[in-house]
Amino acid sequence: MSDTRSVIDNYIAMWNETDPDRRRRLVAETVTEDAGYVDPMMTGDGVGGIDAMIVAAQQQFPGHSFTLSVRPDVHHDRVRFSWSLSADGSEPIAAGTDFATIAEDGRLSHVTGFLDSAGV
Repeated sequence: MSDTRSVIDNYIAMWNETDPDRRRRLVAETVTEDAGYVDPMMTGDGVGGIDAMIVAAQQQFPGHSFTLSVRPDVHHDRVRFSWSLSADGSEPIAAGTDFATIAEDGRLSHVTGFLDSAGV
């Protein structure tokens, strides 16, 4: 997957996918097997750890979904993008900016998330 925008679209989609098999497949297509994720509230390692982290977030915020709010900004093997979390068109309850490293195969190898605002 060489198009960074597609990778980030898949990243947002994996956070929103509630079907376990489809989500796991999206995670595996989007992050490397040894990928790491860290933000102020959670961490996950590898496809399994990141998938489990997403499940926990979905359980904490049922009916909410992530939306890309600022398009990806890319240079070298780095990308940053911003997102928001809301329920069905409501005002966002959280917004953040993620920074990621892109592996040679085009997937994300490391993601560091920052909360820009959170009412949670």
